[in-house]
Amino acid sequence: MPPVPAPAVPIKQPPAADRVYSHVKEAVLERRYEGGTLLTEGELAEAVGVSRTPVREALLKLEVEGLIKLYPKKGALVLAVSAQEIADVVETRLLVEEFAVRKAVPASTAFLARLEELLDEQRLRAEEGDLGAVAVSDRSFHAEIVRNAGNQILSKLYDQLRDRQLRMGVAVLEAHPDRIAKNVTEHAELLDAIRAGDADGAAACVRRHVSRVKVLVRGTDR
Repeated sequence: MPPVPAPAVPIKQPPAADRVYSHVKEAVLERRYEGGTLLTEGELAEAVGVSRTPVREALLKLEVEGLIKLYPKKGALVLAVSAQEIADVVETRLLVEEFAVRKAVPASTAFLARLEELLDEQRLRAEEGDLGAVAVSDRSFHAEIVRNAGNQILSKLYDQLRDRQLRMGVAVLEAHPDRIAKNVTEHAELLDAIRAGDADGAAACVRRHVSRVKVLVRGTDR
């Protein structure tokens, strides 16, 4: 007699507010909800399949994170990335990343192998053409260099930039698709400088690469 299969265990879904939060945040970061878009509670409730109460809870959290602005009885406005925000993010990244890349020299074998792995991952995502995934893999390469510095305070500061970096990254890749291949090339050059033990050269690579974000998001350079 064949064994009786065990009853299927139902997959527990995350709380409704968490589902709304993830849906909206992902759409904003990937620019499916662009700056200037007005989202209503009813539309979001229908899109995620929940009531309006968890929608309000999720939107309040997203407002605190600076991604949307709530307007009573109207909805939630997706905030556009401002020129000041771009400048602030780039300035902060330069301060953190130049420091971290200098500390990476001389680099351990394990650290170099990890950067090679992340660069291969970025090449794979570039071939697939998913801009959101490309932006995530791009940031992961930089974040690994920051983590390697061993300064937990700086790492936490850098993690706070994540959402803004991803949103700007997708914006750049949408406007300049050629930057996907160029970013991979610039990361490879940075890795070569780290491998060669050239701290000044690695810092210069970071400065050129990160500074370009500001002009690319504004659409004034390629």
